[in-house]
Amino acid sequence: MRSDASDATRRRRTHRFLWAALAASALSLALAPSAFANLITPKSGGSPNADQIHSLYLIILYIALVVFVGVEGALIYSLYKFRAKKNKVAAQIHGNTRLEIGWTVGAALILVILTVVTFVKLPSIINPPNSQAPFLESALTQPSPPNGKKLVICVQGRQYIWRYVYGAACETNPFKAGLPYSFQTMYVPQGVTVVLSITSVDVIHSWWVPSLGGKVDAVPGYITYTWFQARGPALYHGNCAQLCGRQHAFMTALVDAMPPSQYQAKIAQLKSDIQKANSQVTVLRAYLTKTGNL
Repeated sequence: MRSDASDATRRRRTHRFLWAALAASALSLALAPSAFANLITPKSGGSPNADQIHSLYLIILYIALVVFVGVEGALIYSLYKFRAKKNKVAAQIHGNTRLEIGWTVGAALILVILTVVTFVKLPSIINPPNSQAPFLESALTQPSPPNGKKLVICVQGRQYIWRYVYGAACETNPFKAGLPYSFQTMYVPQGVTVVLSITSVDVIHSWWVPSLGGKVDAVPGYITYTWFQARGPALYHGNCAQLCGRQHAFMTALVDAMPPSQYQAKIAQLKSDIQKANSQVTVLRAYLTKTGNL
C-alpha cells in the first residue's frame, strides 16, 4: 500500500513539473519581442509588393473578424435568450422576410467590398514600379515598370538548389558563356526593380522569399515571372515551397540586397571567379589529355 501511495505521489509531482515547464515555456515565448511577429499575417517590409500583399491580407482579416464576432455573438445570444430552461416550448417561427433579405444583402455587400478592395490592390502587387536606385538594366520582358528599366535575373530550380543567372541574355540562353551566376544566394542592388524569370530543369519547385512577395512556381518547360524591389542592405531568407523530393527541406533561398556599387563589384567578382575556374579546367583537361587519362 505504501509503495502504491508513493508511486501515485511521484506521478502527481511529475505531472505538476511537466505542466509548470510547459507554462514557463509558453510564457517565455509570449514575452519574447518577436514571438507573435507574422504569426497570422504574411511577412512584409522587404519589397513594395510584399507590403501590398500584407495590407490586403489585413483588410480581409479585419472584415472577416467583424463577421466572425457578429455571427458568434448572435449565436451565443440566441443560446442564452432561447435556452430550454426559460422557454420549455420552442417557438414555431416560419420565416422573417425582412431578416432573410437583410442578411442576404449584407453578405452580398461584404463580397462586393472585398472584390473592389482586391482589384484596387492588385495593380500594385502585379505591376512593378520604377527603380529607386541609379543602377538599371533594360530588357524586353514582362512584367515591366513604367519606364521599362529593370534588372533581369533567371532563376533555375533543380533538386535541390537554386541557380541564379544575371543579365537579360539569360532568358535566351542561361548557360551562355560569360554570364555570371551563383547558387543558393541571389545578389541584387537595393532599390532596383528586379524581374525574375523562373523555371525548373527537373520537377516542380516553388521560389519563395516571404519578405519580398508571394511564392512563384518553377515548372519544367515553362517560364513564370515575379518581381521585387528589395530594401537594404539586408539578407532575406526563403525556401522552396513545393515538395520536390527527399531533400526538399534543404532547398533554401537567400537574397542579399546591397548598394548598387557593391552589387556591380560582386557581379565583376563572379565573372572573374568563373573565368579562373574555366582556365583551371582547361589546364587540367590539357594535362589529362597529354598523360592519356582523358
